[in-house]
Amino acid sequence: MKLLFNLLLAILFSIDHGAAFDTVSVSVMEGDSVTLHTGVKTNQQEDIKWFFNKTCIAHISGDFSKICTDVQCNNDTERFRDRLKLDNQTGSLTITNTTNTDSGEYKLQIFSSRDSEKIFSVSVHGAAERDEVTRKEGECVTFDPGVIKNPNDVMKWYFNDVLIAQITGDQSQICTDDQCKERFRDRLKLDNQTGSLNITNINTTDSGLYKLQMMIINSSFCITRVKRFSLTVTDSCLSSGEIAGICVGAGVGACVGAGVGAVVGVLLVAAAAGIIYHRHRIYTPPAAQNEGDDDNNPPPDQNDTEEN
Repeated sequence: MKLLFNLLLAILFSIDHGAAFDTVSVSVMEGDSVTLHTGVKTNQQEDIKWFFNKTCIAHISGDFSKICTDVQCNNDTERFRDRLKLDNQTGSLTITNTTNTDSGEYKLQIFSSRDSEKIFSVSVHGAAERDEVTRKEGECVTFDPGVIKNPNDVMKWYFNDVLIAQITGDQSQICTDDQCKERFRDRLKLDNQTGSLNITNINTTDSGLYKLQMMIINSSFCITRVKRFSLTVTDSCLSSGEIAGICVGAGVGACVGAGVGAVVGVLLVAAAAGIIYHRHRIYTPPAAQNEGDDDNNPPPDQNDTEEN
């Protein structure tokens, strides 16, 4: 009877204080950054605490905040090593450059006129590998994010750390500065549905590191993921201008075949020219043979003929 009374008292206490419980599962790749949202905007009256596996790692009380300032939070190993960021306006917690040791349960407690609690179950998986891509001059290349793009996601493409294209919602931009426009000259194409980036008629100056920064936005969390593509462009047998002329109107998939076909055509023309030249050298007209015989073997003397 006493146990039942205590249980009923706890339920009434929860209802009276407006306690709410929620669990959110978050899956990230090693090296990603993840932000866990509180869903509130503080007015300096809430007391917000973050726990990792039951250890307090961040705290906001009024206009005072702290992150991992004691030995217990760092667990004697400086577990997070300055990788935690706390938003003083919302109380949201960001973990940068995640590692597999960051997997676990993150619990948010908000103490105010309406207490609430939320649990984030974070799983950190192996790091994304860099894609190595090799192409020849004049060919086309497509970099695929490899994820399903949601309407709210933000995607930014960088070439050697210079922003070259981005998608924000249903808005997209390509080469907003003069340096980018001069380098690629309308050779970039961005797919708003998938976020993939296509470069046509590539040349050796396009070699380098292409980086995609994806912001996967959810009402409860936000993941910032980075994917890298290393592009190496090698010289072609033909000049880039010749292959570009072949590729015009052929479409993305035909660029490679056009370059190979052009090389074969040049070799056939060269072979035909060699055959014609060889035949010209070995052929001598009959008239030239008669003239040569007259010079080297003059006709016999008429007197010698009569004596015989």
